[in-house]
Amino acid sequence: MRRTLITSLLAVALFTFRAEAQGKKHKEPEFEGRSLSAWIADLKDAAAPYSRNAAAYAISGMGAEALPAVPALIAALKDPEPTVRFPVCIALREIGPAAKDAVPALTEALDDRNDDVAAMARKALIKITGEDPRPLGNE
Repeated sequence: MRRTLITSLLAVALFTFRAEAQGKKHKEPEFEGRSLSAWIADLKDAAAPYSRNAAAYAISGMGAEALPAVPALIAALKDPEPTVRFPVCIALREIGPAAKDAVPALTEALDDRNDDVAAMARKALIKITGEDPRPLGNE
């Protein structure tokens, strides 16, 4: 009887631990109390460049956990405002190698009319691919 009770308690504890671990595993990342999906919505807000800028910086603060934002970040590389494109490059750099789908768009951004955006696109590409797309002296 005692062995059955102990086995039952261990089974309940294990079940509880697994349930908690699975719940944490699927939780959406947050920054400053807002979910990644909320920041992505702000990144797509056509009427508010300041909101798009803040969203890109917030997403960059989530690092690799912000991987689901990559498609929205790729689209934002075409934003008319350099104050949005620059932090988008930072966010892609912070996501790192998992943001490999952004390589073609970042490669285009190497020729951005804003030098700061182009420089950050280069840094993002180096972090994502491990290679410098334009080694110094070959620019």
